Amino acid sequence: MTSQQLDATFAALADPTRRAILARLAEGDASVNELAEPFDMSQPAISKHLRVLERAGLVVQGRDAQRRPRKLEPRPLAEATAYLETYRKYWEASYRNLDALLAALQPPRKPKSSTTTRRRKTSRH
Repeated sequence: MTSQQLDATFAALADPTRRAILARLAEGDASVNELAEPFDMSQPAISKHLRVLERAGLVVQGRDAQRRPRKLEPRPLAEATAYLETYRKYWEASYRNLDALLAALQPPRKPKSSTTTRRRKTSRH
């Protein structure tokens, strides 16, 4: 994935409306009107969001007779996930190192004795 494609994917994902559209399309193809239903915005506004998603390659327009449903194109998401995977591995290794350091800094634990110690009752006079 080129840097420009990755930038377009992350820019498209930066908007919550576009993420919601992708979540809806993950359930199945939908028309622009179907995608606009849950939002308090006009169909042209939804179309603008769809254009951003299409330019990023995340959504493609199908053809079903008179209907032009949109569908999710998973490839850019898979490529973005692969890019992020290297950073996940880095952070996991960093956390393992931190865990080891914290464990080394802890004082050794005293083993609990198997016999129960009883407290003496003290009387006050």
